[in-house]
Amino acid sequence: MNETEIIELAKSGDRKALSDLVKKYEQTVYNFSFKICRDKDKAENTMQETFLSVIKHLNQFDSKSKLSTWLYRIVSNHCLMEARKNKRYNYVEPSEEDNFFDEKHISDWSEVPSINIENKELKIVLDEAISKLSPEYRIVFLLRDVEGLSTEETGKITELSVPAIKSRLHRARKFLREEISKAFHK
Repeated sequence: MNETEIIELAKSGDRKALSDLVKKYEQTVYNFSFKICRDKDKAENTMQETFLSVIKHLNQFDSKSKLSTWLYRIVSNHCLMEARKNKRYNYVEPSEEDNFFDEKHISDWSEVPSINIENKELKIVLDEAISKLSPEYRIVFLLRDVEGLSTEETGKITELSVPAIKSRLHRARKFLREEISKAFHK
């Protein structure tokens, strides 16, 4: 049975079909929640809230996009709501006035080891830098550069325009480059 058939069965109240969808996507939802929330308990809570939303609103899923795209949107919304409730955390939000084309402010990214290399120090530095991003920038960065979604898919999930996605992604990448550069050039 394909996913569309399972979704239709779940919409009609089939508990096994709904359970199959949850099992299929629970790790994806948890992993993405953890990447955004940066906390095990918050990620677990977000995962539970996401699947509660799925159960309540599955009939609203129109199958025009992939189910995973819809789930990413739900996770993103729950994480953003959580972040807004907890304003006590300090996030860095790149300024609109940043001059992204001023070469003297852009770090030389070629000197930093590849993210794919098993370099524990880099992973720690990158993880710390990502945690400093505001959730709005973190979500875009994670969807595009970690999950590998297209700009258009990211726009659908976040309900942002393609130019807004590109702008946030550019700012997030610039901030992360600077953070990594600072850490390795102390």
